[in-house]
Amino acid sequence: MIKFFRKIRQNLLSEGKTGKYLKYAIGEILLVVIGILIALSINNWNDSRKINQQEKSYLKRLLLENKQDVLTFSNEIERLENNNQKITNLSEAFKDKNCSDSLLVLRANEYVIFGSLYPVFNPSTSTYEDLSSTGNLSVIKNTQLRDQIVGHYEDYELVESNFKINNDWATPIDAPLWINTDALKFDTNFTSLLFPNASIENLARELRKEQAIYLRNAALHYWINEDCLVYLKQIKEDTSIFIDLLGNTIQK
Repeated sequence: MIKFFRKIRQNLLSEGKTGKYLKYAIGEILLVVIGILIALSINNWNDSRKINQQEKSYLKRLLLENKQDVLTFSNEIERLENNNQKITNLSEAFKDKNCSDSLLVLRANEYVIFGSLYPVFNPSTSTYEDLSSTGNLSVIKNTQLRDQIVGHYEDYELVESNFKINNDWATPIDAPLWINTDALKFDTNFTSLLFPNASIENLARELRKEQAIYLRNAALHYWINEDCLVYLKQIKEDTSIFIDLLGNTIQK
C-alpha cells in the first residue's frame, strides 16, 4: 500500500503536476490522521468495554457474596435465639422447686452444649478486599454506588468490632464457671465421658449447690447474645437492601 501511494506521488511530480501533488499529499496526511483517530477510538472502546465487563463481574461477585451473607446472618440469628432459649430453660428449671433431677440435668446439658457458646460474625469480604487492595474500586463508575459499597463494608467492620468487644468483655467473667466447677461434665457431646460416672441425683445436687455461678454465667451469655442479635438483625436488613441495589445496577 505504501509503495502504491509513493508511486502516485512520483508520477505526479514527474508530470509536473505540483498542485495535484500537494492536494494528494494533504489528502494522504488526512487519511493517516483519520486512520490514527479511528484506531484510538477502537482502542478506547475496547478499554471501556473491558472496564465495563470488569465492573459487572465485581458487582455480580458482591451480589453473590451478600446473598450468602444474608443466609449466614439468618442462621446465626436462629442459633443465638435457640441458645437463649436454652439459657431461659435452665433458669426456669433452677427456679422451679418442683423440677425433677433429670430435667434439671438435661437443661444443664443443653446450656453447656449450646447456651454457653459465643456469638459469631463471619461475613464474606473477599471481593471487597480485592477491590480495595488492588485499587479496582475505581472501576465502579457510579461514585454514589462506590460510596455505598464502602459504607456497607464499614458497617460490617462496626458489627465485627461490637462482637469482639462483647466477647472480650465476657471472657474473664465467663472463666469462673469452667475453673471453679465441673461444668464440662455436662457436655455430653464431647467431655462428659472424661469424668467419673455419677447418678442423676448427684449431678442435680451439684447443680443446685452451684446454682448461683451457673445463673450468673447464663445471664452473661444471654446478655451478649441479645446485644449481638440487635446488630445481626440490623445488618441483615441493611444487606438485603444492598442486594437490591446491586441487582438493580447489574440489570441496567
